[in-house]
Amino acid sequence: MYQQAEALSKTIFQLSRRFPAEERYSLTDQIRRSSRAVKAMIAEAWGRRRYKAVFISKLDEALGEATETQSWLDDARNAGYVTIEQHGELDSECIAIGRMLSRMIDRADDFCKHAAATDYRTISRVQEKPISGNETDLDEFFI
Repeated sequence: MYQQAEALSKTIFQLSRRFPAEERYSLTDQIRRSSRAVKAMIAEAWGRRRYKAVFISKLDEALGEATETQSWLDDARNAGYVTIEQHGELDSECIAIGRMLSRMIDRADDFCKHAAATDYRTISRVQEKPISGNETDLDEFFI
């Protein structure tokens, strides 16, 4: 999911380089900021997963940023800065990321299974994977 958010951010950056100069301090900055914030919030949530409430809060912020990015994409499409096809592809990516974020929020216990005092730096990635339930459903989050 982080990698998808990073790819989305890179694509939006490349597209926004072609936006008119008069959009520099409005649409260009806003769409870049919101798309970059999605991956940043995912990373921050992962780093703070020892506290379930903080983990959920950061993922919820990432979801909000993904939705905001969709709104800016709508503006870029309406202004003719991106094609309908480009908009559709990027909007679909935002939706896919949003769905993954929602699933992670709903299954926060699977990611925040250690005590608050746990030093996650000492736990290998294999140990972090759930040991019961639908492990294959969660494998995509650990790539």
